[in-house]
Amino acid sequence: MSTPTEHEHHIVGPKVYLMILAALLIFTATTTGVAFLDLGIFNPVVALAIACIKAVLVILFFMHLRYSSKVMKLTVAAGFFTFLVLITMTLTDYMSRTWGLW
Repeated sequence: MSTPTEHEHHIVGPKVYLMILAALLIFTATTTGVAFLDLGIFNPVVALAIACIKAVLVILFFMHLRYSSKVMKLTVAAGFFTFLVLITMTLTDYMSRTWGLW
């Protein structure tokens, strides 16, 4: 009888890792390209969005969360949600500081 904390090990092939590596390199190049664009107040928003996408890819595949239990996924999702709330609060403060200068 297995305990609820155990799960079947999943073997990920090298093709998946190479595809994720390629996606991460593309998103890194996208981050660099967007840094040279003048998006005004949305520069940090776009940069953080790309960083979050890259973080999700790393968490899902390199940390094997995609094949983990639902409790582990819920734990990571709660931490990611907390991170997004904190970033949203920080960006709200950052954007509101320039309201008087318009």
